[in-house]
Amino acid sequence: MAKALRPIYYDTETTGVRNDKDRIIELAAFDPVENRTFCKLINPGMPIPPEATAIHHISNEMVADAPGFRAIAEEFVAFCPSETVLIAHNNDAFDKLFLEQEFKRASLEFPAYRFIDTLKWSRKYRTDLPRHTLQSLREVYGFPANQAHRALDDVIVLHQVFSAMIDDLTIEKVLELLSRPQVLSKMPFGKHQGKALSEVPKDYVAWLASSGAFDKAENQELKENFEKLGLLV
Repeated sequence: MAKALRPIYYDTETTGVRNDKDRIIELAAFDPVENRTFCKLINPGMPIPPEATAIHHISNEMVADAPGFRAIAEEFVAFCPSETVLIAHNNDAFDKLFLEQEFKRASLEFPAYRFIDTLKWSRKYRTDLPRHTLQSLREVYGFPANQAHRALDDVIVLHQVFSAMIDDLTIEKVLELLSRPQVLSKMPFGKHQGKALSEVPKDYVAWLASSGAFDKAENQELKENFEKLGLLV
């Protein structure tokens, strides 16, 4: 009998935003099933830019004696069993990409985990909200402020927020719902948010196109629907 999927919330802090050249400097995870936490600083083998330290407050001195990613990866895999579903906010465009790249650099096989991106869930099922950042969602659901942009603090808040968002849905059901194509009929953001796509002014659609909004992967369906309506040529 197959084991039940195990949700484990995780987060990374990095030297920057490019997974091809920047490195993970903190990796944290929370297992709500067994109420266990994992949090490790990592020596990236490169200087941490001051602008990155200004965000997460992790300095070069803090990671100077920390182990490299390979040692941490082995501990992380031991923390996350094979049936794990890793859950992160903006997972698909950030955390997962960094994690995969670090495993590749360390010549380690990346486990066959499944993933949930809570940012995608929020954008898909909370279209009533103007913003979908983790801290915005924390405020919407009424959870107390934390030390934002430190990995373990963000992980704990994410668990609280996402648990509230999905209520009594199982992780299996969440994965199923995320895999369903979204029928986009209303404007999901901006000053015309909530308005039927057919009622969005053509000049506003043209402005979105000129500003590069349709170059983003998450807005491809929106672009296609505007094209079908004749509002974008």
